[in-house]
Amino acid sequence: MKWHHVQENWAAFFDAITDRWPEADEAELEDIDGDQRAFVTYIAELTGQETAEAAQEIRDWLTGELPSDVVMDPRHDDHSIALSGKFMPEGEDEYDDDARYGDDAEDGDRG
Repeated sequence: MKWHHVQENWAAFFDAITDRWPEADEAELEDIDGDQRAFVTYIAELTGQETAEAAQEIRDWLTGELPSDVVMDPRHDDHSIALSGKFMPEGEDEYDDDARYGDDAEDGDRG
């Protein structure tokens, strides 16, 4: 994943951050608000590492997959839907009803 994934979905990454750095404080993460330099400095202070070491640890962490709880976050989902518009035919709306694909069945229609 790239830093912009983290920055754009900052609050959704709190669980992934505290899984990797259990001593991280959510209130302090809120203050960082996706600022990469502030996050590197925070992790360096939190772990007692030099800034370069903390930056490398964060780069290593970024090599992982985008956490599923981030992918399922409504803000990420809405952003992905909006981006899909460039692949839609002229006049189509990416937010239109997609019942023709069979996933919008009435409650009585579900097996």
